Amino acid sequence: MRSPTDPASAPNTAGTPLPSRDNAALAALAPWPDPQANKYTRGKLSLVAGAAAYPGAACLAGAAAERAGAGYTEVFCAGESLLAVRSFRPSLVARDWREWHPARQEARRSDRTGACVIGCGFDGDARQRELVAETVRAATGPVLIDGGALGLMADKAGQRLARERAERGVGPLVLTPHGGEAARLARGAELEGALGGPELACALARAYRALIVLKGPITFIADAEGIVETMDRGTAALAKAGTGDVLAGIIGALLAQGLAPRDAAALGCALHAEAGQAAAQELTEICVSAEDVIASLPQAVRAIVGAH
Repeated sequence: MRSPTDPASAPNTAGTPLPSRDNAALAALAPWPDPQANKYTRGKLSLVAGAAAYPGAACLAGAAAERAGAGYTEVFCAGESLLAVRSFRPSLVARDWREWHPARQEARRSDRTGACVIGCGFDGDARQRELVAETVRAATGPVLIDGGALGLMADKAGQRLARERAERGVGPLVLTPHGGEAARLARGAELEGALGGPELACALARAYRALIVLKGPITFIADAEGIVETMDRGTAALAKAGTGDVLAGIIGALLAQGLAPRDAAALGCALHAEAGQAAAQELTEICVSAEDVIASLPQAVRAIVGAH
């Protein structure tokens, strides 16, 4: 995994937000493919998402992951969602999530770069709880938890799962809550007092021993050591259903390509925001949809990273 770059190495007072990285710092993180790359060395993302009622979440996250550079994106979804995923984007490899066994996936992957995203389009049933627990316990690469899976982590059992994973050192954990999901995680961890954005992100990072991406008009990226970055490029165009799934797919793809969690979150959030702005410039903030954000990702890459 690539080592973190600024500002994680910069001194700061724990909990004091650091400013957003500029385009030059973000561009240095871009995972341009090696000329000898193949689809596996470019990063394999396992996406466990899409309950029967929400196949679109798996579709959006998977499409965003491909746009963000993942070489091979495999979607494990409810059996009822398979047709929707396969029809939406034939390049996604779609399987029933009964086939998801992270320990076996890791063994097959061997030395390939990879990551897992779980929770987009989850609605909280018992089977999904088992999927989350098995993934947090057994997946040895980076794991990003989003959407309905965050609610399944919002209790003492979920907190214990996360902390035990950190103690074993099997791979980093990234949680990407919006404000409501963050409040639920805080209640589950029995965090006391009214906490503002950066303080809440830091408190959750310590409680769950994870990198927290607290999404909002200003996004805060915090780790358990108290280092907090801000990302203030957001636009109201992103306040639409499905855009969180898009962000999860982008960050997951960057993790799969070997970026360190903090770097993947910083670059992913910036690309997501820039794509939202590009879509809004063409379509207005009123008319942008999650699909438009995905379609605008190439413009975001050019704006932030440039050509190669």
